[in-house]
Amino acid sequence: MKKNVLILCTGNSCRSIMAEALINAKLGNCVEAQSSGVSASGTVNPIAKALLEKQGFWRNEYHSKLIETVLDTAFDLVITVCDNAKETCPMFPKAVKTIHMGFLDPSGKDESEYLKALELINANLLPIVKKELC
Repeated sequence: MKKNVLILCTGNSCRSIMAEALINAKLGNCVEAQSSGVSASGTVNPIAKALLEKQGFWRNEYHSKLIETVLDTAFDLVITVCDNAKETCPMFPKAVKTIHMGFLDPSGKDESEYLKALELINANLLPIVKKELC
């Protein structure tokens, strides 16, 4: 049975979506990733989406969603990817391990910063998810 991981950020438009897509693409045999935002923007960053599409990681079901929509899901692991989400991370009904791994927000910067964030997520976050859940 697949384990569930939640990637939590503030706006759920860029870093958390990239992490969700990477985990599902590369560790999908053992983990199902979802992402949400403490105060979700409701939109996916177009540069992040284009980058994920270009690399073949994008799925049409990815969208920016509020934390309330996933609170009833039994997650095996919650990972916060920005400091604000770490500080405002809600308590989940079922006790769950929470890990913080911050990544700089590339929003509003050059496309190369998005690629850098994606590569850092791939290099640093995926091994932890694999070790914890696979």
